[in-house]
Amino acid sequence: MNHTLVGFARACRMLFFSMMLFAFCLGTGCNLAPDYVKPSVEMPTVFKEQSADQSTNVVAWATAKPSDDVRRGNWWEVFSQPELNLLEEQISVSNQTVAAAAANFLAARAVVKQNEAALFPTVSMVPSATRMRTVALHEQSATPTHTTISDFSLPFDASWALDFWGAIRNNIRASAFQAEASQADMENIRLSMQSELAADYFQVRLLDMQRQLLDSTVLAYRDSLRLTQVRRATGIDSDQAVAQAETQLHVTQAQADDLGIARAQLEHAIALLLGKPVASFSIPTNTCPVNPPAVPGFIPSQLLERRPDIAASERLVAAANAQIGVARAAYFPTIALSGSAGFQRSSMGHLISAPDLGWSMGAALSQTIFDAGKTMAMNEQARANYQAVIANYRQTVLAAFATVENNLVALRILFQELVEQDAAVASSERYLKLANDRYMLGIDNYLDVITAQTTCLNNQRTAINLRSQQMTATIQLIAALGGGWTGLSAH
Repeated sequence: MNHTLVGFARACRMLFFSMMLFAFCLGTGCNLAPDYVKPSVEMPTVFKEQSADQSTNVVAWATAKPSDDVRRGNWWEVFSQPELNLLEEQISVSNQTVAAAAANFLAARAVVKQNEAALFPTVSMVPSATRMRTVALHEQSATPTHTTISDFSLPFDASWALDFWGAIRNNIRASAFQAEASQADMENIRLSMQSELAADYFQVRLLDMQRQLLDSTVLAYRDSLRLTQVRRATGIDSDQAVAQAETQLHVTQAQADDLGIARAQLEHAIALLLGKPVASFSIPTNTCPVNPPAVPGFIPSQLLERRPDIAASERLVAAANAQIGVARAAYFPTIALSGSAGFQRSSMGHLISAPDLGWSMGAALSQTIFDAGKTMAMNEQARANYQAVIANYRQTVLAAFATVENNLVALRILFQELVEQDAAVASSERYLKLANDRYMLGIDNYLDVITAQTTCLNNQRTAINLRSQQMTATIQLIAALGGGWTGLSAH
């Protein structure tokens, strides 16, 4: 038995040392992929909306360098809303879209391990047992001869495709970059879900403010209706004024009730973002005023380098570059090693014995001589894909700048608009007071009061809507910057 094991070990060592010899050649193999350099995308160091002179476009330029590994922190805390903070923390835990993206990332990482396995030999064992009975007929005898044969084998087979031209290694690099892109996609989805949650939450808060405004207006209109009814009873006013007051009251009440639809739908949207059944989730009414945080006077454009979508696009460029190396390797021959060792015997009891040990080793080389331009077409496809991914990356960077500029413009104009709208609200409130006073004195009829009431309410609702737009633009700006305006210096 000892001689048997020694012989088997000797065969395994021969096979192992032969493969290690080729492994040395493998380590010094070629890498046919081009040296990867991140695509150059020039970007201004300051946004146009925050430059000192917006009439000129003369600004300094720098090359974009993805920095998605920079910590963003809990960007939503800048709004100082404890309830929002609690909701945002649940996104990473319960949101099903984020969970699906995380699973996709794990799958991409498993593909890397799968491709790495191709660098090593594959060893398999296929034991078998066969028992066969044969029948032989003889001319001299009418009785056939029966022969029973047993065959037991315990083979070990090994094969190894050598990576002389770097095809396997470049495939590993490509899958690793794709896994990093998948991780960036996951972070991009997480950021998107977080910003959507914040936008929906503040929409609910602003709807509560609108409902409070309409409810208080309804109470005022009821007082006006009662006053008009008293004046009609005393003969001072007509039934027409009462009808006008009733119409104004019912229209405003209907507007207040209509807000309930939008609020319920936003609650349902938030429940879905949190991965909760809509029937078990609600947000308490809160009419406290909400205001967006002040945007810094200077935001370094390098903040965009933290955007996960930009990082994902850049990793895909690196993956496409590695795929060029995979395609180029097809021009060269493939070399594969194979070996086997095992035992074979007609009886199971003495299967593992030295005389029954057999082994073999070999190498094979294959080279395509003619493929009608298939390999050349594959190389052209790899290079074209690389150029397409570079264009997508540059477009992603340009789109990111456009999104930031759009929201900066929106915030600047909304601020000016709100100043004017607040002044309009103050004027309309004064106009309503004067209209009521003149109506009480009998100078004007009730139609003037209704006109003043409608003007005042419309201006108040417009002011709330503008604040809603301002809050949404702030959230979109934070998301466009990759998660807030802190984390990088201006240099």
